Amino acid sequence: MKTSWLPRLLAACALLGLPAACATPATETPTEVAPEPTAAAAEPTTEAAPLTGPLHILNWQGYGSDEAWALEAFQDKYGVEIVHDYYNSNEELLTKLRTSPGTYDAVLIGNTWGWQAIEEGLLEPIDTARLSNFADLAPDLVNLPEMRRGETLYGVPWDWVSTGIASTTEKITGEVDSYAIMWDPQYTGMIAWQDYYLDNVMFAALALGQDPNNPSDLEAVKAKLIELMPQLKTFWASEDEFNKLFASGDIVMGTYWSGSSARAVTTMGLPVRFVVPKEGAIGWVDSWAIPKDAPHYDTALAWIDYMVSPEFYLEWDARAGAPVPSNLVTASALPDDSLNKSYLSQPDVMSRLVFYAPLSEETKQVWVELWEEVKASQ
Repeated sequence: MKTSWLPRLLAACALLGLPAACATPATETPTEVAPEPTAAAAEPTTEAAPLTGPLHILNWQGYGSDEAWALEAFQDKYGVEIVHDYYNSNEELLTKLRTSPGTYDAVLIGNTWGWQAIEEGLLEPIDTARLSNFADLAPDLVNLPEMRRGETLYGVPWDWVSTGIASTTEKITGEVDSYAIMWDPQYTGMIAWQDYYLDNVMFAALALGQDPNNPSDLEAVKAKLIELMPQLKTFWASEDEFNKLFASGDIVMGTYWSGSSARAVTTMGLPVRFVVPKEGAIGWVDSWAIPKDAPHYDTALAWIDYMVSPEFYLEWDARAGAPVPSNLVTASALPDDSLNKSYLSQPDVMSRLVFYAPLSEETKQVWVELWEEVKASQ
């Protein structure tokens, strides 16, 4: 079941000026959401006093915020040193926030996990009046319920992303439009999937025509994944690892992120083709948040403001390749032939995205155990 905010996300795309970007008029007022924040009209105050640091950032490795040119630009402007720490899953991110209070200043979190972080008191409210770019963010993303409590916002939307199939255009010249290709015997030992229970259960459910957020037959899902195991060359855990496997020819396809696929083409010249299969693909929204008791709250606000700015994002997209931005000004300025404009924002593609839904702890444990049994079957 797709989450209820997908129609509003389609409406936001219409605001980008993309051709046939959605079926819903861009002027439609979002429903079932909090009123649009009005604090953004206030003048930003992040430069009223010198900012302090060092600024400790927690993010995926290689995911925009640790670009050398971006760090240099921010440090030159504010005179603040930036230190990065990394995680390999949103579950690991939550663990770091729980076990290291007062350590991090700004973190990137998937919206689905934001709800849990807020419930556990792990995040600070965002003072949106001090973000000069806040008014340019898509209201449909700002008003998503996962990162707010009523009028209080706990995360600033940065981008939205899809996980689908990435394949080589050099060795696979035919159409890649279905998960069935992953089980094709001609590609035995030539495929890589991320070692992640959540995505893999969902992918198998999609391949079987089941609801990926609520599979009707988990035994069939497990059997489908066990059938996949001989097809896999290896599991990947990071963008860098996937790209190296792809560049060396060890794999010809795998499950992968849309933004990472764009970066693989832009920065490494890899012959990567990203698709959202006809059965559907996984989607999610990333937001910047400030952990509870962050040592440098003011500096974190300045950092988030920079991250969502066209100044940063257009440079990131041009230099490396980026996901679909939350900033509408940025989105409208992207090249027409970019993956974000030419493919991902098209209505037929977006209608196939299935966004993460929160899992209960009980369901999560069942899925984790299922995936462990699958791996043990090798």
